[in-house]
Amino acid sequence: MNRSIIAAAIAVVGLNSAALAESHGMTVGVSWSNFQEERWKTDEAAIKEALEAAGATYVSADAQSSSSKQLSDVESLIAQGVDALIILAQDTAAIGPAVDAAANEGIPVVAYDRLIEDPRAFYLTFDNVEVGRMQARAVLAAKPEGNYVMIKGSPTDPNADFLRGGQQEILQAAIDSGAIKIVDEAYTDGWLPANAQRNMEQILTANDNKVDAVVASNDGTAGGSVAALTAQGMEGIPVSGQDGDHAALNRVALGTQTVSVWKDARDLGKAAAEIAVELASDEDGKVEIAGAAPWTSPSGTEMDAMFLTPVPITKDNLSVVVDAGWITKDALCQGVTDGPAPCN
Repeated sequence: MNRSIIAAAIAVVGLNSAALAESHGMTVGVSWSNFQEERWKTDEAAIKEALEAAGATYVSADAQSSSSKQLSDVESLIAQGVDALIILAQDTAAIGPAVDAAANEGIPVVAYDRLIEDPRAFYLTFDNVEVGRMQARAVLAAKPEGNYVMIKGSPTDPNADFLRGGQQEILQAAIDSGAIKIVDEAYTDGWLPANAQRNMEQILTANDNKVDAVVASNDGTAGGSVAALTAQGMEGIPVSGQDGDHAALNRVALGTQTVSVWKDARDLGKAAAEIAVELASDEDGKVEIAGAAPWTSPSGTEMDAMFLTPVPITKDNLSVVVDAGWITKDALCQGVTDGPAPCN
């Protein structure tokens, strides 16, 4: 990835006056891959709020983890007359016909949080390679030696490999020195916690429970991993995650998860809505999105992109998410008797 772009913190877009004038009466359609993860509801609320502020209408569809349903959903949204599309792709390899259909109608597409490798799509996400680095750094600091397990994301989501690449960067020196050994790794179909738990159970059985740390790629897979570890009396070994899910932050306070890399979905959702409105308001193809830059995908596709900066949350800085209004102190500290601040 182009580090000169993604290393910097990017400010959220602000609508220009022309876009604001054009946005009244506009409709923006959002195609969600699924709603099984807590965080998408937060993203949705931010998108709705930003569109309402711009005088635009929100419509959506939930693909329910089906790539074929998502294609039908996009066709339906186009038929409803949307002026722009925000797509959280279920399967980035299968979403191509949806982009084609939108392009044929002159409808701009924002690839939301997951790469859609098409130059006609605007790619908006967090710096997922850096998320992977942050996860691995936290786990390595907590357990600099021992047997590691890598619980990856969905094989149909490019983010899974972006994360895994960042994790490997941090762990490579310790692997080379023999300090740590990756004893197993597995993709998690659909990012589903139940699949992560099953993978973790099988890995524990295959390795006679000789596992010292788990680099899990999001909070859902972390939750599944922790459930498998707890069943074996192994809760408390280092486990990573991301998204800042409330349950995960509570696990950090309890000491059963080491880090949740917080990606403030409120910022991402707001940016997506404002970018969609900007793109839909453009009549001459010359719109410039503030904070965006050219980016080249791993396979060489040139796209316009924006990358927001994540924050790793550990027991040492849990107050950050409370102070930001992301989670209440009561929710964060549920069941915690003598934990880190602000739970002490």
